[in-house]
Amino acid sequence: MPMTASPASLGVFVTPVTPLQQNCTVVWCKTTNRCAVIDPGGGVDAILAEVGRRGLTIDAIWITHGHLDHAGGAAEMQEKTGVDIIGPHPADQFWIDGIEAQGRTYGMPEARGFTPTRWLDEGDTLTLGETEWRVRHCPGHTPGHVIFFNAANRFAQVGDVLFRGSIGRTDFPRSDHAALLNAIVTKLWPLGDDVTFVPGHGPASTFGQERRDNAFVADRVLGRG
Repeated sequence: MPMTASPASLGVFVTPVTPLQQNCTVVWCKTTNRCAVIDPGGGVDAILAEVGRRGLTIDAIWITHGHLDHAGGAAEMQEKTGVDIIGPHPADQFWIDGIEAQGRTYGMPEARGFTPTRWLDEGDTLTLGETEWRVRHCPGHTPGHVIFFNAANRFAQVGDVLFRGSIGRTDFPRSDHAALLNAIVTKLWPLGDDVTFVPGHGPASTFGQERRDNAFVADRVLGRG
């Protein structure tokens, strides 16, 4: 059952997909009903059915990073909709190239790699209907991880950079714990404590709440409070 949240001019629903319960997030402009599907790691038919039930039109697929639970269904969704795959940063090419191997390891043989229509980098912007989104490159969990931020509605989808009470794993090839902490502090916190974010797994939170009580990156933990 999708979770739903609806800021003023932005619609959001979140559907966990794959055995890893990754938060596929659909965001849409309420004025135009144009939507983007963020991180369709799997469950493509169910996602498309929910999009159709809500009367939305898919504009694009946005990818935060190249792990199979986030990106493994992108090729299938592109084939079924004809829309562009946008993101992640090109430093995650090696993860995308390895999606099929990841799928065999995790029992997801349907997962496939792809070539993004457009790579993303720090400072890029995306338009969805009448909403505008800023891209932030946040390496650490993976080298090419990006996040998507809508300033007008104080909303972000941050993939596996930050979670409620935790942060992304950094025990993968080319992960970097120090880089992840730096990305959180220098790329996420300046966006504002009032920003609500959906992470790649688990419940939503706000940057302010995580600055107060996240055991890894709270201000007091990092000596900033």
